[in-house]
Parts: sequence; structure tokens; C-alpha cells
Amino acid sequence: MAAAWVIRSGRNGERDAWSIVSGVSGGGWQELPDLTPYSDRESLSEAVRTAYPELSPAALANYTGQTWALRGRIKVGDLLAMPLKTTRKIAIGRVTRGYEYLANEEDPNKRHVVRVDWERTDIARSSVKQDLLYTLGSALSIFAPSKNYAIERLEQLLATGTDPGQIPFMTAVTLPGGPRPLLDDDVDDPELQPDIADVAQTQISARIAQEFAGHDLALLVTRLLEAEGFTATQSPPGADNGIDVIAGRGILGMDSPRIIVQVKSGGQVGDPVVRDLLGVLHDQGADQGLLVSWGGISRPAKESVQRQRFKLKLWDDTDVVDAVLRLYDKLPDDIQARLPLRRVWMMRSGSDGDSGYLISTGSLRVVCSA
Repeated sequence: MAAAWVIRSGRNGERDAWSIVSGVSGGGWQELPDLTPYSDRESLSEAVRTAYPELSPAALANYTGQTWALRGRIKVGDLLAMPLKTTRKIAIGRVTRGYEYLANEEDPNKRHVVRVDWERTDIARSSVKQDLLYTLGSALSIFAPSKNYAIERLEQLLATGTDPGQIPFMTAVTLPGGPRPLLDDDVDDPELQPDIADVAQTQISARIAQEFAGHDLALLVTRLLEAEGFTATQSPPGADNGIDVIAGRGILGMDSPRIIVQVKSGGQVGDPVVRDLLGVLHDQGADQGLLVSWGGISRPAKESVQRQRFKLKLWDDTDVVDAVLRLYDKLPDDIQARLPLRRVWMMRSGSDGDSGYLISTGSLRVVCSA
């Protein structure tokens, strides 16, 4: 069985688009030279020690484990997943070429790579079960997930776009390729060092999906627009002729910008939904449209939205969560009761002096980057 790897594309997703467009994964480690001459972990460890003389023994082992995975362990045919910070989606593909040093790349943070055929770039996090999301949320830049049958489930995500979860027949005896070898590297199933801002966003998204399913998602969007200062009216359940919410400025909600909102709480929607909404905007004399699609939209639909970018706006699950966090204190008590969050300011563990905040949903409490 091929191995599976996760490679992150920068703390803030600064290499997201470049990785997808260029068909690569990796980058970072700008202080390190070309790793091709280092044919074993021991010699690479010395190179890492030279580049980062301030590292503690534990940090040296960690850096060496990650860079050796990139240099010597990731093979052609391996599965590779990349959580995208900029879109909040997950990209999955197959490695087509092992380690390569892009010496002519001007940006030193884009030189250490492997080549990847990105077969899927828009898997919604809502399609992934919470335990696998938590595994993928490790703060390590490069690691090999396999707990909770991560490899098999990533294969299913690549094939179908859906995570089957830990289904009972997933055992090492029945899996193709037989039992896995014992893991002996510190980036193989590492002790979870979660990206806690990412975990928080994911947990809040899951709570919204559970608590505001179906028509209730339109209710949440209505309350968010009201918190933004609009007068908003939600359509009753049933046939709505493409209008779930009408919003506008002023006491009567008739002042510009006048907005018509279509809300889809299920899976990905296609271009016909975008065209229908544009037609409704024209018929109703609205200024702008908002399409809220929890599961995102298809590529043709995305292209249509981009062509109408001054007329139509898309919110996916990430945008809804961002709006909730931005406007939470202005939301009515009944919405806050269904989505209980707590924020506590505290110092981060890093040396940069930035603060963070702790958000909780139900029993969950995690620190998010400020």
C-alpha cells in the first residue's frame, strides 16, 4: 500500500495557490541548501544542525524527521494531502516525482519540493469526519498520518470526495498490501500538535452544520445580516422562488444596497443555481445577490460568480464561520444559546508577543490565533 503524507503550504497558506498551479508540494526550509547530496538521515541531520545551530536536540530531531521525509521517504505514487488555509478546502493528489531542488526559483521558500498531480483541490472540510480532521490538523509541516485508518480514508476522499469514517471492515488483515510496517519515525503518527486555530474553525463549522441544518441556515444568515445593520426578512419554509432572505438598508429595508440571498445547506451546487439567482436579481430589481452554499460550488459556478463579482457574492462554510466570529457579540441571545462560544485573551507560547484567544463550543475549548 502506498504511504500517505500531509504537507502544509505555509503558516498562512502563502504557498497554497502556487502549489496547486505549479503541481508541487513543499517549500519552506529556506536556510537549507539543496538536499539531494544527503543520502541518509544522519548526514541530513548535520546539515540541519549547521543551518539551525540554535535548535534543541528535540527540535533538531523534529526538523530532521520532516526534511528527511521530504528528501528521502516520500515516493512516487504516495498519496499527498494539503489542507488549504486560503480556501479552507483540502487538496489531495499523487506524488509523481520525488524530492527536487528548484535552484532557479527566486523565492527561497519555494525551492524544496516534490511533484504532485493534484486530482482534487476543493474537498470541503465538512466532508471529512472530525477525527480525521483532527489528525490532518497537526501543526507539523510534514508528517505521515495513519491513525484512525487515515490512509484508507484519504484514498476514499480522493476517489469519492467523502470520508467513510472508521468503518468496521477496515483492518490491517483485509487491507490491500497487508499489514503496515511498524512506524519508527517522529513524523509517523506524531503526537498531535494541533493547529489550534484550525481546530477551532473546524469544530465551530461542525456545530453550525449540526445546529443550523436546512432552513435554519437561512435563519442564521438572516441574523448575521441584521447584525451587519441590514433590515432582513426571511422567507417561510417551502417554495421560495429562489429567495430565502431579502435585506436592505433603512427602517423598511428598501434602501441600497438591496440584497437577495439564496441559501443552500447541502452539498456543492452547480452553475444553474447561480444563473437562477442572477435572474431573480434582475426580476426583483435588487442591487446585489448573496449565494450561501455550505458545501461550496462547482467550477463552472465559480467562474460565473467571478464574472459577476460586483453583482454576486459567494459565502461557503468558511465565510459563514468567519461572519459568526466577527459578529458574534451582536447576534441575538437565541442564536448564541444554540452556538455557545467563549473568548478569553491570553499570551501565545511563541516569542513574538502576539496574543490569541480561546474559543469553545460545548465542551470544546481551544486557543485561536489572534
